[in-house]
Amino acid sequence: MMSLNKVENNIEQLALLFPNVMTEAFDSEGRIKRAIDFDLLKQELSDFLVEGEKERYQLTWPGKREAILNANSSSDKTLRPVKDDSVDWESTQNIYIEGDNSNVLKLLQESYLNKVKCIYIDPPYNTGKDFIYRDDFKSSSITYLTNSGQVDDEGNRMVQNTETNGRYHSDWLTMMYSRLKVSKNLLREDGLIFISIDESEHPRLRLVCDEIFGVHNHIADLVWQNKKGGGNDSKHIAVEHEYILVYSKNKELVDEFYEVYSEDYLKRYKEEDSHGKYYWDTFKRKSGKQYYPITCPDGFVLEFDNNGNPISWLRSEKRFLEDLKQEEARIIKVGDNWSVQFKQRLPKGKTPRSIYKTNGLIEDYGTTSDGSTDLLALFGKDVFSNPKPVSLLRHLLGFGLGSEDVVLDFFSGSGTMAQAVMELNAEDKGNRKYILVQLPEDINTMYNTAEQNRKMIFKNALDIIHELNCPPYLTELGKERIRRAAKKIKQETGVDIDYGFRVYRVDSSNMKDVYYTPDKLGQLNLDDVSSNIKEDRTAEDLLIQVMLECGLELSLPMESREIEGKAVHYVAGNSLIACFDENVTDSVIRNIAADQPLRVIFRDSSFRDDSARINVEELFKLLSPSTEIQVL
Repeated sequence: MMSLNKVENNIEQLALLFPNVMTEAFDSEGRIKRAIDFDLLKQELSDFLVEGEKERYQLTWPGKREAILNANSSSDKTLRPVKDDSVDWESTQNIYIEGDNSNVLKLLQESYLNKVKCIYIDPPYNTGKDFIYRDDFKSSSITYLTNSGQVDDEGNRMVQNTETNGRYHSDWLTMMYSRLKVSKNLLREDGLIFISIDESEHPRLRLVCDEIFGVHNHIADLVWQNKKGGGNDSKHIAVEHEYILVYSKNKELVDEFYEVYSEDYLKRYKEEDSHGKYYWDTFKRKSGKQYYPITCPDGFVLEFDNNGNPISWLRSEKRFLEDLKQEEARIIKVGDNWSVQFKQRLPKGKTPRSIYKTNGLIEDYGTTSDGSTDLLALFGKDVFSNPKPVSLLRHLLGFGLGSEDVVLDFFSGSGTMAQAVMELNAEDKGNRKYILVQLPEDINTMYNTAEQNRKMIFKNALDIIHELNCPPYLTELGKERIRRAAKKIKQETGVDIDYGFRVYRVDSSNMKDVYYTPDKLGQLNLDDVSSNIKEDRTAEDLLIQVMLECGLELSLPMESREIEGKAVHYVAGNSLIACFDENVTDSVIRNIAADQPLRVIFRDSSFRDDSARINVEELFKLLSPSTEIQVL
């Protein structure tokens, strides 16, 4: 119902002629729209240098400063334990966290700083169909947005990032930049990060990672053939690959990469001595450059072949004589002829290739169809869209994850990473640990917005949810996938490993606003501030928040004991002891102090008055002087 917008039409024409001058910028109302870099356009239309803003090599976009600000800001959220959804809570060292990964990564900063050996993520690809969200999204109509499913409970926008969105690339880059920046802190100095991506954002993601991790820490862009066959309906090219970006925190500290050899390849290494496995290989080489005579035991000299050409050998004469002395080489009679051989040692592994093919015994790392097959074996139907195959993640983990290391996946989706870790542990009886993070996306919303050919997958997912009688969230399927995969692996292998996981859920702080900003609340009734802890929070909730603040890992053993009627919580022995009950007596304090805790935590209401609190401090000075005391 409006006439043609000539400005938009002119912009379209310029975009066809000069696509490089198109950018994004804020309009007068603070919205981001497509825009034109006029300095660059002037340069395109001029044969002399146009002076504009000072040029520098960088990637920038509207929202980059916002991303940096978000990465550096603190979070007032906490994690609450969900024991009912967990498996083997008391003994497991695996973690599954439900919530916005931006908050989770910040909450893990103290507990897992420089402790994660490997990160793998499969983020939204920004194809125009993916759901992404903006952090701290604020709107006057926030209630409407929440009720209509456009934002989640954390206030994050949950809509498809279509190409018609003026912030199409900017929104995605802003989301990714802050998360990658924070996640870097969790990596060990010799740590690695693997990021799956397709062509939609691969060029920009590469530049973002160059900035965050350093271009000198880039290891490779792996090319994975994620599908095969079909594609005849493509207008130009049938794209059958994705990328996996590989970066390190400090490339100088990263060990060499090796692939595990196939059983067929290993069959040739039949011999073994104190130095390892080997087979006898011919020392003669057609393309060698080492020419010298070799005298056989009967005096026959090997120097020319039957055609009179000089024989070339694998190694120098000096090296050959040393190998002969060390019994690493030999001269033996094969039929009527002499043969010079050397011990071909089994290498530590094969240097990985940058192209992952989907055929061949060694190079088959699965496709997205194989990922669906993995889930079909567990659920009996397709319940996730384009899941990564377990074989691919197992292969990647083989590069950098030791048998005792921790891997983090903060876009965990279907939970493939957990199954990959369990399979590796079952294979070599290792103790690798995983931390998975996933936003509880509403599957109903995903079904309602999906294209017709994808609706069946989400319908299947909702059927499983109905069978499980649980909320319709993606995280419920992720947890169930891990449970079923664990059962399957245990039945098939009979190996006793860690099949459990502790579930935590992101929530608001356990503390009331008065705890953080008492000066901003004005006059309140004494009843309102009688406790600075929210009424619906348990002692276990408080314990987890304290653990995060103290930098203790969420997988550490926890134990609750009753001392004279009071519940006392122990974390990793005496690393942390906490009691959140009311009116804790001196006798209970003496019992706690006898365990010589490194840290001890009480509630403010644990003490009758200030004098009782001071008395506790004096008791610890006397009985356990090295204990750090904290009061909530």
